[in-house]
Amino acid sequence: MLHLAAHNSGQAQNLTDSKGTHVIERGFDPQKLHHQETVFNLSNGYLGTRGTFEEGYPQDSPATMIHGVYDDVEIAKTELVNCPNWLALTITIDGQRFGMESGEILTYERRLDLRLGILSRNVRWRSPNGQTVEFNFERFVSLADRHTLAIRCQITSIDFEGEVKITSGFDAEPTTQGRPHWKTIEWGSKDNVMWLHTQTKSSQIQLGMAAKLTTQDDEFVISSTDSQVEAKCYFLPGQTFGVEKIVTIFTSRDTEIPLDVALDRLAENPSYPSLLAAHIAAWDLVWKDNDVIIEGDTLAQLSVRYNIFQLLAVAPRNDDRVSIPPKTLSGFGYRGHIFWDTEIFILPLLVLTQPALARNLLNYRYHTLPQARLKAQEMGFEGAMFAWESADTGEEVTPRWVPDPNGEMVRIWCGDLEIHINSDIAYAAWQYWKTTGDDEWMSSYGAEMFLDTANFWESRVEWNETRDCYDIRDVIGPDENHDRVDNNAFTNLMVRWHLKSAITLWEWLSQDCLETASHLADALKISPEKLQHWAEIADQIFINIDSSTGLIEQFDGFFDLEYVNFADYQSRTTSMQGLLGIEETSKKQILKQPDVLMVLYLLRDLYDTQTLQANWDYYTPRTDHSYGSSLGPAINAIVACDLDRANTAYDHFMQAALVDLVNVRLNANDGVHAASAGGVWQAVIFGFGGVRMTESGPVACAKLPTNWKRLQFKLKWHGEWHEFDLRPELVCNDDKTTEVFQASA
Repeated sequence: MLHLAAHNSGQAQNLTDSKGTHVIERGFDPQKLHHQETVFNLSNGYLGTRGTFEEGYPQDSPATMIHGVYDDVEIAKTELVNCPNWLALTITIDGQRFGMESGEILTYERRLDLRLGILSRNVRWRSPNGQTVEFNFERFVSLADRHTLAIRCQITSIDFEGEVKITSGFDAEPTTQGRPHWKTIEWGSKDNVMWLHTQTKSSQIQLGMAAKLTTQDDEFVISSTDSQVEAKCYFLPGQTFGVEKIVTIFTSRDTEIPLDVALDRLAENPSYPSLLAAHIAAWDLVWKDNDVIIEGDTLAQLSVRYNIFQLLAVAPRNDDRVSIPPKTLSGFGYRGHIFWDTEIFILPLLVLTQPALARNLLNYRYHTLPQARLKAQEMGFEGAMFAWESADTGEEVTPRWVPDPNGEMVRIWCGDLEIHINSDIAYAAWQYWKTTGDDEWMSSYGAEMFLDTANFWESRVEWNETRDCYDIRDVIGPDENHDRVDNNAFTNLMVRWHLKSAITLWEWLSQDCLETASHLADALKISPEKLQHWAEIADQIFINIDSSTGLIEQFDGFFDLEYVNFADYQSRTTSMQGLLGIEETSKKQILKQPDVLMVLYLLRDLYDTQTLQANWDYYTPRTDHSYGSSLGPAINAIVACDLDRANTAYDHFMQAALVDLVNVRLNANDGVHAASAGGVWQAVIFGFGGVRMTESGPVACAKLPTNWKRLQFKLKWHGEWHEFDLRPELVCNDDKTTEVFQASA
């Protein structure tokens, strides 16, 4: 496993404070520029902005992305676009432009306050001309008003006398990794206000952005120049003055007249302190329900809060036609497309703490159901077949062909064959329903998705006369190192669960929701014969499991592939597939992530410890833990906890928990690992906390790491909060099991 030097207390101190509530950068390293831009991103459920500097930096990667703002692109069909940069502040000190790349940085510290959602930076800088100035930047994207963003810049003269000029602007037509998407319609300024009206080139989504530069200091003179606003002030040594830049953003997804609405909102907005207070109050309410307290391990405490913060910040609060991309709104990875990451990795956190947000994300899938049905029809199947990569409409946007490094076109099969997405969505819908008791949602939305994806499976399976069973041939499981395989265990076991659950769901509809049952029976052609066929498929779908040991073959022929000893490749800094190539890796027992362990976790109530142990022992040494999928380590941590291996679990857990904070996989530049972040929360709650769901609510059977003195959290079940306060004396072991029940609040 990848060595994590960050486990030591010295590294923990460099990353955070003693309370584990701040991510701290205690010195500027240009080599980590893009990594830290990801780490210090801010989101508010509507948009996200990378942690670039207000004044800019050479080769930086500024980006603001708004949920649902896609535009056409070659190969990948559509991508979430980089929106105009609202951060820009150009500061000159007696004619010398301030920049971290020039002059001398005397002191530097940047902090992300996870409790308040505030990013701050303090810099003491000596200009090339020898003048010393201290800057304090503070910014937030309001959780109280998703259309409002704000920056405060305070400047202190240490030893110079002269003019300071601050120029506020927009980068009106940014590119998305070099690809242009914007065409300016109008751009201007007057007095202390500036505005921008622009539109995406293909999707024709309009964006209106307005900003005002304000100050509490009479010494500043503010005026407009062209499409910018500038503030000037004469400083004496020891004086501190500052400005605030307040920004509003709307798109034509929000209103038909986004610029007008942005200008109106800007005029209505109160002062910076009032906006900040409302933002802090909104985050305070969120943390009251979502905080997880870990005592005895500051680095784990910080990393857990950081991962929770990223998901709570990006979750759409007022829009159920968008979802969470794999890199949140913090980077360009995966073009902002939507994958199974949301349903399997992210939703459990929201289902059990913020169910209204979970419902929004599930509704996104419901709104894409027409495209799922069209895809199934085009592929020659019945029912609904959800896109492997989805965007604004639910159309399949997985590219079919992509160029390799040599320019040769390579066929990508995921959009055709990674069909476990259907049962992933059904599983998420089921967990939401059972956890919340939201019968209205299941009747009105969830049941239709659940049943029509079951229709798809009925048409997708094939009867194997030789083995007297049903096969699902030519698929890709979560382990994407092996494509076009037959009877992938993850897929087949999830289909078995899906069809059995669909029958249970139909029984409930027929008893409690007669009108819905009647409608869906006609619309989806549900009949007693169909239900019987589903039961037969579920009972007879092929799973290659050793009846004596419980070992499950990942897919037909996996046991015959060549075994690889990862110890022979210890010095590598890339995945095994990157090292050996796609074709050679597919011939070997090299897992990107362990399919079988993943499905045994999802269906953990159906399998005994012997089965789990046999598959752990077999698949763990065959998994590329270091540079395979970032989705794997958190799940491995949960499975290790189920096997009473808390210390092994901790190693996997920290690999997931620090994936962005210390750039474990060397790819954090591309954006936050959202699925891993959700997996980290699951590892804490379901792994170390040992939470299981029962008919009467959640219970905990804790298996804490040896250095954890306390684990505290709360979960919402059927509208009631259940609080858990777990300590070492309440852990489970081989001799004694302690179930901790907590009365509802």
